[in-house]
Amino acid sequence: MEREQQLGRRAILGAAALGAGAVALGGAGTAAAAEASASGKGHGLPVPTVIGHRGASGYRPEHTLGSYQLALDLGADIIEQDLVPTKDGHLVCRHENDITATTDVAAHPEFADRKTTKTVDGTALTGWFTEDFTLAELKTLRAKERIPGTRQRNTLYDGRWEVPTFEEVLQWAEREGRKRGRRIWLYVETKHPTYFRKLGLGLEERLAKLLRAYGRHRKDSPTFLQSFEPSSIQRLRKLVATPAVVLLSTANSRPWDFVEAGDPRTVADLVKPEGLEWIAGYADGIGPDLSLIIPRDSSGRLTTPTTLVKDAHAAGLVLHPYTMRNENSFLPADFRRGTDATAYGDAFGAFKKYFETGIDGIFSDNPDTALLAREDFRKNR
Repeated sequence: MEREQQLGRRAILGAAALGAGAVALGGAGTAAAAEASASGKGHGLPVPTVIGHRGASGYRPEHTLGSYQLALDLGADIIEQDLVPTKDGHLVCRHENDITATTDVAAHPEFADRKTTKTVDGTALTGWFTEDFTLAELKTLRAKERIPGTRQRNTLYDGRWEVPTFEEVLQWAEREGRKRGRRIWLYVETKHPTYFRKLGLGLEERLAKLLRAYGRHRKDSPTFLQSFEPSSIQRLRKLVATPAVVLLSTANSRPWDFVEAGDPRTVADLVKPEGLEWIAGYADGIGPDLSLIIPRDSSGRLTTPTTLVKDAHAAGLVLHPYTMRNENSFLPADFRRGTDATAYGDAFGAFKKYFETGIDGIFSDNPDTALLAREDFRKNR
């Protein structure tokens, strides 16, 4: 890839303008920041960027306006939304189309006959699914905490918020942007796009229509698009110029659209230099599982970092890995404290290890912790 393309991509994705307190990313990253500053094209995102995973889901039920608002109030640089469709084609914010664990649908006798078993991306699931509800029906439900055993305090907020539509989130972002005098960044994922396209509920065209309606369809829009299916990003790239990222699961997994198409490549193939060059041909970054940055051994402890950060930067891609959470059960074993799986461990120590690899940002359920960790990291550079 030509150096101009590398620098342009890194500038678009926002190494922060020099002087804004961003951490340098090495030669190409620093040059991109300088270019962004000189041209005025830089978004000014701090590096490493803190992305509120499903909002502030460590403190509020995920994908609710309450979770998004708290993430913004805590200072997250970007707020994430996952999109699935309703029966009548509206895009709503849920991590999965199976809403059994994230809403009170089981308590609604009028929907008892909607409970069913479906196979989604090769996995059989029994429950209630957004594609079987109209938006009006879905709006009669209330959101609740997905993992109450781990986050019992979050159950205090069960029933407080509805399931939001993506358009409602766009409207919220506009209101907050006017109030704060700045653009509100969103990070938007298409969930199970091949599955929904087969149902006649294609996500990309619906998403692109909303992005255009709210002025988030340009390459300098305060928005990232993301998907675990590369073909979804390729489809979106033909519809809008919004920066886009390919999400990458564990090394031995395969994107579901690859499975459907008979493409034998695994994520391990995609994180090789040739795979990254292929991604760079249509996307601007990758969102790898943290294990692809620093693998864990059989005991769950961190081992030696891979070359993925260096290789991705060489291809002109930014890296926004996922997901950091404060609880012991989610942390690498070397950063767990005590025997209570739900208690907080040494999240700051884990953040430091990941930031030292040179990643450009990170998804976190606890954006306030991530922001403090970033501050510590910058002070000690």
